[in-house]
Amino acid sequence: MPPFTLPPGYPRIRRVHSFEELVTTRFGDGVNALCWARTLPGDFGEVVELLGEGGGEGIVTLDDARLESLPVTAAGRVAIGILLEDQRRLREHDLDPVLNCIHGYPCDEDPGPVVTDVFSFHTDRAPVETDTWLCTYHGLASEGLRNDEALRRVDFPATRAALLHEFGGTDDDEFLAFLSDHSYDLHYAPHPQAQPFSFGPGHLWRIAVDYPGSPVPPCIHRAPD
Repeated sequence: MPPFTLPPGYPRIRRVHSFEELVTTRFGDGVNALCWARTLPGDFGEVVELLGEGGGEGIVTLDDARLESLPVTAAGRVAIGILLEDQRRLREHDLDPVLNCIHGYPCDEDPGPVVTDVFSFHTDRAPVETDTWLCTYHGLASEGLRNDEALRRVDFPATRAALLHEFGGTDDDEFLAFLSDHSYDLHYAPHPQAQPFSFGPGHLWRIAVDYPGSPVPPCIHRAPD
């Protein structure tokens, strides 16, 4: 795995040096993403190959028993040990991790004025204080977009006009609630000069979510396409 480097000139990301620091560090002072950079040993590619492509949507959800039953080499066993250890750590902190082997995400079949699938740059929203944890162990990693290089899709005049037509009303509080209910307001387009950055393989991230009273703006991210 290549060494991790922070995106230059972007103070919203902070690097931490342990899982405990990742868990306990509070978002603040504009920082909306924390990264525990790691170089992981083991053969994660072997694990992926043995799992196969799974269901029709290309997503295989893994449990501990299935991982432990795979007939892997010693390098594959090291990789499985890391996967299991990460799951254990997260559960011990009252988190509910989901480990997926993803060969392809479903796309919006009829996206309309705003695409809302995970390939679109977006933020996560919650009604209570929470955050999102992400790690890519093999293959292309998630990407992030600087907040100051992101344009809300619902603010594009043509897009907003199309959404108003879909809503069938005027641009008022009810329309804003409509945008929120459909998550249209969570999706972004990169500025023409934007430089998205990779979350990188093996690194464990904790990113800020849009919730009432959040001290920082949410982190903008997307799945790799």
